[in-house]
Amino acid sequence: MKKIFLLFVAFMSLQSAWADEGMWIPSLIGKNYDEMLRLGLRLSKEDLYSINHSSLKDAILQFGGGCTAEMISDKGLLLTNHHCGYDAIATLSTVDRNLLDNGFWAHNMSEELPAQGVTALFLQHIDDVTDRVKAAVGNATGEEYTKKLDAIRKEIEEKESEKGKYVANVKGYFNDNQFFLLIYKKYTDVRLVGTPPKSLGKFGGDTDNWMWPRHTSDFSMFRVYADENNQPKPYSATNVPYHPKKFLPVSIKGEREGDYAMIFGYPGRTNRYEVSYGVDLAVNVTNPAIVACRDLRLNIMRRHMDMNKGTYLQLTSLYSRIANYWKYYIGQTEQLKRLNVVSEKMKSEDNFSKWERENGMNTDLLGNFASIYAAYKPYAKHAVYYNECFRASAIARVGSALKPLYDAYERHAGEKGKANTMTQDTVDKYVNMARTTYRANMKEFDPGTEKDMLAEMTKLYHDNVPADQLPEVYAKVILNDKNKAKDAYHGKTYGAYADYIFAHTFLVDSNKFNAFCKQPSLAKLKSDAAVSYALSFASNYSKNFQPKIEAFASKKADLSREYLRQIMMQKKNTMMYPDANSTMRITYGQVKSYDPQDGVHDNYFTTLDGLMTKYKPGSDEFDVPKQLIELYNEKDYGPYADRDGTLHTCFITDNDITGGNSGSPVINAYGELIGAAFDGNWEAMSGDIAFDSKYKRTIVCDVRYILFLIDKMGHADNLIKEMDIRE
Repeated sequence: MKKIFLLFVAFMSLQSAWADEGMWIPSLIGKNYDEMLRLGLRLSKEDLYSINHSSLKDAILQFGGGCTAEMISDKGLLLTNHHCGYDAIATLSTVDRNLLDNGFWAHNMSEELPAQGVTALFLQHIDDVTDRVKAAVGNATGEEYTKKLDAIRKEIEEKESEKGKYVANVKGYFNDNQFFLLIYKKYTDVRLVGTPPKSLGKFGGDTDNWMWPRHTSDFSMFRVYADENNQPKPYSATNVPYHPKKFLPVSIKGEREGDYAMIFGYPGRTNRYEVSYGVDLAVNVTNPAIVACRDLRLNIMRRHMDMNKGTYLQLTSLYSRIANYWKYYIGQTEQLKRLNVVSEKMKSEDNFSKWERENGMNTDLLGNFASIYAAYKPYAKHAVYYNECFRASAIARVGSALKPLYDAYERHAGEKGKANTMTQDTVDKYVNMARTTYRANMKEFDPGTEKDMLAEMTKLYHDNVPADQLPEVYAKVILNDKNKAKDAYHGKTYGAYADYIFAHTFLVDSNKFNAFCKQPSLAKLKSDAAVSYALSFASNYSKNFQPKIEAFASKKADLSREYLRQIMMQKKNTMMYPDANSTMRITYGQVKSYDPQDGVHDNYFTTLDGLMTKYKPGSDEFDVPKQLIELYNEKDYGPYADRDGTLHTCFITDNDITGGNSGSPVINAYGELIGAAFDGNWEAMSGDIAFDSKYKRTIVCDVRYILFLIDKMGHADNLIKEMDIRE
């Protein structure tokens, strides 16, 4: 009897570990329902996802294109992460009215601030269109496959959008072995409602990023507005708060170890079905290259941000985005090595190849993968340095944007003998493309920062890209002893070369750039130092390396599609989930502590007491507002304190999430909001490629800490009263 019981316990433990993994499609979540019930869920399938009735999916939205948010009132009030609202908050800030550093709370709707460019995307329904797509693409591969897939996608999306009433997306799942049509409503009138000061919203800074224990109040609040019929409408003073089909009630009961936890959201990208060759390339080539480029880029930005508050506000959002994934790639590489992911994948691939042979497939997919990676590897580092190093400079990005215009002039000159006979429509087309890129980059253009960026990135590129792959500008201009302009910049510093470029270009002056756009010419492009610099890199890349990189990507896509098709055949009796692809998913698990290393146990929650032990007056990462210190000393936690009188700040669960889940609601067994997910933990940063149930944790800002800051620090009673708060 004892033996049978132990076997049962082992089976249940295996099931529990398995259940925590997976980002599941909401419309198919019924397949997981029994396991969700076993873990503690108390809702029906229809409560989770319903076509005909309101359900939890209606309370969830994609925020700003890269994060998740949730409706928390019937008046369009939403909750997301502080770092998701960071750009909007920084944009609304000035040196004199610094909302980012000081925080902001609207005490009535008239005080709410329009957040230009922020969007709210609400999923209406999901339809399986696999048969229709596959019938259109047939057995095509390579470029032909891509063309046919793009054509059928466009056809379906144009029809289903109903002339712009909806946003329609056809998305591939399981490496394009399955396709779903997702229909959304897009709202563009989104307004800032509240944010804690940056010292709390980013408490711990880069030091604590991706780490547990954590004490960050990573949240911000916005409101969605609509017309009088609750339909999307651009910003207008006459717009009214959006009324969602569903919003989440908020629980302040508090969570305990083992409690059910569920997350809805829009995870960005995972690559769990990557082959060992791809992981090996990431560990040894691409990840270290990304880290090196971003490390230098961040150092340059930090120097200038520390010198000037205006520069700080201008660049801080960009800096945060770069820094987040700089540390991510460091952690991912470390954990992929620690968990021996390459060797583990190789073992799995050996089993697959054996199955393949036994079932008469005779395709040698893994051998083909080995061949294409071997051919691509000599150029992989160059691809990273082109995108992360050369294009780190705004001058490089804007200059490259003029390449289509330059190429069109060159082609026309060759055909007609005169560059100025190109049609005005063609000129306008390419000039407008350049204008768009220019506007996007000038928002974060600081001359001092950009000059250093151009100089130091140009040197880094030279020192790390193979000599036979470098663009001609190095030999012909920068390092040319015979260059007539050598006194201006040659030899001693790349900084002198950057000075020369800035003194001989129309790109750094918006008036000069606009003047060029009004009267563009090939001669002006050729005489501009910045354009010549950028086009040397862009032309070298597009002519000599982009075709190789695109050919690799195309072959890999074909192989990956077939590889996963066969894996699905091999594991036909096993439930499988598709990689994340920025569409809504559900994950489920439990509130759970963990042991990050031998002899160390980390509890599942943190407290304000722990935050205060980290407090360092004047620190850029660990300072806190005076008001919070006063509240802490008074222990004035209101109804948000835990049963033992402490104020919990964050907690962890074993849910499976990734980038894009930032801001996702963490929901208890009864469909109530208990926190906002905002990060993963260091020990599981291999998770986008290889899930590890022992270490994987989601870091969550406790909703009680959120409410405490809204109430006690923000004095925003209006927001507290607006929510459905349950004890």
